[in-house]
Amino acid sequence: EENGMFRLGQERRRRHPDTNLSCFRGDSKTDGRMEVLFSQYKPQVVFHAAAYKHVPILQYHPAEAIRNNVGGTRNVARLAQKHGVRRFVMISTDKAVRPTSVMGATKQVAEKVIRGLGRAEPDGTLFSTIRFGNVLGSAGSVVELFLKQIRDGGPVTVTDARMERFFMTISEAVHLVLYAATMGEGDDVFILDMGDPVKIDQLARQMISFAGLTTDADVSIEYTGLRPGEKLYEELWTEGEEPLPTANPGIRKTPSGQPLPEDLEGVVEGLLEAARENNMRESWEHLLEIVGDFQGLTGDEAENIPGGAVDHD
Repeated sequence: EENGMFRLGQERRRRHPDTNLSCFRGDSKTDGRMEVLFSQYKPQVVFHAAAYKHVPILQYHPAEAIRNNVGGTRNVARLAQKHGVRRFVMISTDKAVRPTSVMGATKQVAEKVIRGLGRAEPDGTLFSTIRFGNVLGSAGSVVELFLKQIRDGGPVTVTDARMERFFMTISEAVHLVLYAATMGEGDDVFILDMGDPVKIDQLARQMISFAGLTTDADVSIEYTGLRPGEKLYEELWTEGEEPLPTANPGIRKTPSGQPLPEDLEGVVEGLLEAARENNMRESWEHLLEIVGDFQGLTGDEAENIPGGAVDHD
């Protein structure tokens, strides 16, 4: 995002004027532009965090989610291999575990793409995935929304009184991501210790109280119901992925050698081709083949997404 890049450049130059900082803008899905990036700067470590992340929005734009979260990840990872990058770290999400959303499903596919590339060339780039939950204070976070709603006098909108989410601070997440990046040996999925999940309803009430206000008397809470693709509760791993401890108590690691779909490369290529053609039914067939535990839309429902459907009769 252009404004974010501008602010980052200003901040880094102000705080560390002697740092050799270069900003480079490009689309992760564009081969030529990414080729320029790797050829010019020759990075040894890549942190890949370029993804669309808003669950309800991506439910109505699945083709874009597939092209960006899957296609962009594969493109950058392939170029990393080609240009001899030593370590490639993909940032994933708890929403990739037993996904109910397009966003979560595409991130699970991206995780499998990364693992597949690493297994195909075990002596090349070391690929790692780091999976964690929500980051407090990040752009678009629920905390940012609640603060605005409280300043506006309410109501504060909570989808469901039972909803829970994992949270950690930006500084905690960055510290653990950097540490985990040094531990990767290839085909690794690291899971950050997020602590106990937080009830969103309780978080809203605490934020109203911290603002010196009283729930209901000063600021009301309005329950709006689950949005498309949302879960009440998030998970960080599935059965068979029960993570093992590492040298850092804040980082766990799933057992290596997790199964991947047969002909993963071919199915992913089919998924991306269908998304490029905006063929929702075929996209869903490939998505379900890769993400066996996806609890999302059916092919018929996908074809009827407003603005995202194409008649292929």
